[in-house]
Amino acid sequence: MQDRTSYSINRTDTSISRSKQLDMAIPASKIAGLSSGEFVGMVADNPDEKIELKTFHAEIINDHKAIAAEQQAYVPIPAVRTLDENMVNRNYNEIRQDVQSIADSELERILEDPGLTHLIIQKNRSRS
Repeated sequence: MQDRTSYSINRTDTSISRSKQLDMAIPASKIAGLSSGEFVGMVADNPDEKIELKTFHAEIINDHKAIAAEQQAYVPIPAVRTLDENMVNRNYNEIRQDVQSIADSELERILEDPGLTHLIIQKNRSRS
């Protein structure tokens, strides 16, 4: 919120109007003008830990040689074979059953505790 003051002067009177107006912290024109790797932002502070410079404009500087060397060291991801696919499906189904079991046991625990039953929201299935 930015404080605004406007003055109106005519031949018989002068009036002063004060208001607050919501302005963009960082204008769109500044964001649109950024080059690749540049970024802008604003941070908030705490009342007991004031920050003098809250806005920033920075640039990421990459070491392109190091990035290229790292990418050259990448190894391809192995293809999933049929045997492995069966194992993946078994693991998926086991995890799915474990999650369902945990959800069922927690729901049962909540329903049995009068202090927790307010946490359950029952969906009204009948619609008129």
